[in-house]
Amino acid sequence: MSLLSELNSLISGIGIPVETGVFSESAPAEYVVLTPLIDAYELHGDDRPEYEIQEIRLSLFSKDSYTRRKRQIEVALLGAGITITLRRYIGHEDETEYHHYAIDVAKNYTLEE
Repeated sequence: MSLLSELNSLISGIGIPVETGVFSESAPAEYVVLTPLIDAYELHGDDRPEYEIQEIRLSLFSKDSYTRRKRQIEVALLGAGITITLRRYIGHEDETEYHHYAIDVAKNYTLEE
């Protein structure tokens, strides 16, 4: 299991269109883009890591008020045991009329043999 696949299922499950990297079709009034940030082996004391830390940025784009969807996403993330590491309003994109809100998340995974 990877954080990317978990997030795809989670965001799709609450009814928001989701893509990885860039939205490939004509963009709806509201959507999420997932951007992988880091895959790291930071939690080990010897030369054989047992855990991988995966971090991803969720970029919520909304032409309406983004606050209700932001809260819905946050509740779903926390309920799924995913750590929210940063939340930030990026700004309003005047050309496209989207509000852009970013949520960075992380999760530890046990490495499989």
